[in-house]
Amino acid sequence: MKIDANTIVGDIVKESYKVAPVLENHKIDFCCGGNISLDEACSKASVDVKKLIPQLEEVMQEEDFDARFIQSLEPDQLADYIEKRHHTYVREKIPFLKGKLEKLCSVHGQKHPELFDVARLFDESAENLSMHMMKEELVLFPQIRKLVKAKKGGNVDLSHLQGVESPIKVMLAEHNAEGDRFRTISEITDGYRTPDDGCNTYEVTMRTLQEFEEDLHRHIHLENNILFPAALRLEEELGA
Repeated sequence: MKIDANTIVGDIVKESYKVAPVLENHKIDFCCGGNISLDEACSKASVDVKKLIPQLEEVMQEEDFDARFIQSLEPDQLADYIEKRHHTYVREKIPFLKGKLEKLCSVHGQKHPELFDVARLFDESAENLSMHMMKEELVLFPQIRKLVKAKKGGNVDLSHLQGVESPIKVMLAEHNAEGDRFRTISEITDGYRTPDDGCNTYEVTMRTLQEFEEDLHRHIHLENNILFPAALRLEEELGA
């Protein structure tokens, strides 16, 4: 892939997710804000695009087999993958993190009152993400599966399909909200840093929170930059 200033950020990450850490180190949002040019993204982040491009090209010389696998999937298969990989991860980590944050607030809250804000923000994220994933699984993803079935010649009555554009707009807005929320959590915790007086539980909690945000970024990237555009193109192609 040839990268220049006009290349869309999401397309770069779609080609190779290995560039994600490079972009994150430069404070460039590739998931929620991945639909703009690299030049515009660099301008927003006060980054020299001419210096960034060689860094990205160097990373992309290494084959990304995961990205190739994702690109080989049909939209319905990608929806299945997102459910099994990312939705499962979120549901498993929510109770773990809520319990750990509650404990940290109890033990370290007096010296680190910011923990109460972190716990509150994570509780909000847990509730909203749970509802968000349910809407995807009950509304949007079934519609995407019907579109793929219709494309393959299956017996699908598209006249009763509500369309994917409206639910996708809702999902995009909710992705933005969660991206902002975790950006705030990262700032409050100084990049998920464990303070000098932090215990092992503190370190494990910060590390897991950071992992949770990283997983969320990839989750949102797969939907915003790959699944949703493919679903919209498919719906237009079928005239649904």
